[in-house]
Amino acid sequence: MSNLKLIIKREFIARVRNRTFVVMTFLSPLIFVGMISLITWLATLNNDEVKQVAFFDETNLFGSDFIDSGNIDYLDYSKLPLSDAKDSVVIKKLSGLLYIPKKKSNKELAASIQFYADEAPNISILNDIEDIIASKLTNQNFKQKGLDLGVIEDSKAKVNIQIENFSGEKTSKMANYVKMFFGGAAGYFLMMFIIIYGNMVMRSVIEEKANRIIEIIISSVKPLQLMMGKILGTSFAGILQFLIWVILGSVLLLVATSVFGIDPQPVGMEQSIALQEDNQQEIQLLLQDILKLPLGTLVLSFFVYFIGGYFLYSAIYAAIGAAVDSETDSQQFMLPIILPLMLGIYVGFFSVIENPHGTVSTVFSMIPLTSPIVMLMRIPFGVPWWEVTISILLLVGSIIFITWLAAKIYRVGILMYGKKPSYKELFKWLKY
Repeated sequence: MSNLKLIIKREFIARVRNRTFVVMTFLSPLIFVGMISLITWLATLNNDEVKQVAFFDETNLFGSDFIDSGNIDYLDYSKLPLSDAKDSVVIKKLSGLLYIPKKKSNKELAASIQFYADEAPNISILNDIEDIIASKLTNQNFKQKGLDLGVIEDSKAKVNIQIENFSGEKTSKMANYVKMFFGGAAGYFLMMFIIIYGNMVMRSVIEEKANRIIEIIISSVKPLQLMMGKILGTSFAGILQFLIWVILGSVLLLVATSVFGIDPQPVGMEQSIALQEDNQQEIQLLLQDILKLPLGTLVLSFFVYFIGGYFLYSAIYAAIGAAVDSETDSQQFMLPIILPLMLGIYVGFFSVIENPHGTVSTVFSMIPLTSPIVMLMRIPFGVPWWEVTISILLLVGSIIFITWLAAKIYRVGILMYGKKPSYKELFKWLKY
């Protein structure tokens, strides 16, 4: 036990004192917050940019319908010859020229409208123009058929379905998207952390093996103790780094929101007074749904599954590191590690979101190689405690079994040099 403590301490100090570890610990939150601030600032610039669109209307029907909006200014070039209008748009570098030809019927007109531009126009601009023209032509069709537009408008029904559970609590329509966001983010970050810290363990083993230090260490320490010490020492360094990221990232986000004027509230909250009553209610319900999420359970589960998933995969990473002489040789063994993690992400996004309590979602949240990711994605949707318990117990049992198998490979491979092992040889090592 004393040897294990010494190895854990040595690995922890070696990781924490590593220059790359220190730089990335404090640089990563800066990069992350900087990217969020940059994206938000660029999005603001993009939204503030006003597009100028000219229109050439031979029908003289749409002049009053093209009204300047917040991001589009319409210019009437109908009085110019069409060729001059095109040249003027090119010279002034406008976003494009909308050409509305004169046709015998609205049906022909709708199929003949053209938009001239050197670059592909913004899809939102085209949608706005199509909506304006479609609305005008629809009203004209109604008039031609002798229909009263006032009666049609009054006859339109607006349906707003209210969602409520059987205990009487109202729910937002966006509730599933909120759960998807929190669960998906937790699962994705977990996958990234497992890959990052698992690779740390593998590189540490390869470095010591390449420097022949391992031969001296193994003379006084059991291979299992050495492997567990590396895994535990790196895990403590990883948890420390993660906590620093959370604290430093939160502080930097607060600073960024105050310095750059970034509003951390949901989009549209500043206009809530001007919103209609049903939209205000939807926002309130959305905030209530966020508060009703099992955030405490999600955070606790994240740490439990992070530690469990890390131990499971780190044992495999350590075994691979012991079996090879360089990181290049380890690439042939990476697929069996990455594949279950990627499978967990795909199952989470394509199965859990559609049916969080379905057979596929439930089964993959129990399989130890995918449960850390899939179960985290299911928890925001509400998972019975006994399912979480079974998933954790299966994960713990698999950690013990995989660690035992990895220790067998580690014990033999740590002293093997100069040969790239195959899967067949690894299987033989398990029998020693």
